[in-house]
Amino acid sequence: MTALLNEGHRGSLEYNFTSNFIWRKVYKLHASRFGDHLLVMADAENPTFIFPSGKSDPSDAVRALAKYTAERGVPLVFNTVLNQDQGRLEALFPDQFTFEPDRNDFDYVYQAKNLMTLKGKKLSNKRNRVNRFMASERQWSYERLTPENLDEAHLMSLTWCREAGCMEDEDLFNESCAVEQAFKHYEALKLTGGLLRAGRKVIAFTMGEPLNADTYLVHVEKAYNNIEGAYQMINQQFALDAFEKYTYINREDDAGDEGLRKAKLSYAPAFLVEKSSAKLIGLI
Repeated sequence: MTALLNEGHRGSLEYNFTSNFIWRKVYKLHASRFGDHLLVMADAENPTFIFPSGKSDPSDAVRALAKYTAERGVPLVFNTVLNQDQGRLEALFPDQFTFEPDRNDFDYVYQAKNLMTLKGKKLSNKRNRVNRFMASERQWSYERLTPENLDEAHLMSLTWCREAGCMEDEDLFNESCAVEQAFKHYEALKLTGGLLRAGRKVIAFTMGEPLNADTYLVHVEKAYNNIEGAYQMINQQFALDAFEKYTYINREDDAGDEGLRKAKLSYAPAFLVEKSSAKLIGLI
């Protein structure tokens, strides 16, 4: 599955095995192989798909999905279609699909060196928060996330979730389910991460993995909201620790959360990975 997801060198989270795996229960994901393409479907009762992943012509795979959905009386819909794949659909099936940009699914991609140094006017607020954190938390320390300290980070995650009211908020609850999967399968998924301490107490953690040769993908980042600068500090410390050989850092989408969108934009992304939904309106 990983090899097929990597075909085409797409730089978005939907084509990453871990992203699909940790969110599989939330989105009711199913994956199957059709020839030399991977098909990923969400929610069989009201199915949507990612664009078939593979190197060869996807026409037969698209037609197979059109037949599958037609037999169930629902339209064929591809979510999170990248610009390059929109072009392929339009070329293969002219005027048969409508496209609608989905801003909520755009990935935020940053220059790795900018997250490491926080230089420049645009990131001055981040530098200030890091400096205030270091001034107020004199006993802070950073560690790589390993099997030896994973349980401490997991406990911090559970505490964060309880304080944030995850059980009363559907979006936070769904996210917590994905984070639980990341902790449970941290080693098997070959994730890397870091944690931040104030004294001996874990106050922040993060984890991710390489997305491709030049891009690192951050899956999770959590810090206690009542500790000023904790988010900015774990962000920078992990960048300094893990990002040196990468050009870009993909910090995933904002899922339409206005607060998260503001936070991600405040780090001055180099670019956004644009995506659209595609709906079949003709016969193919």
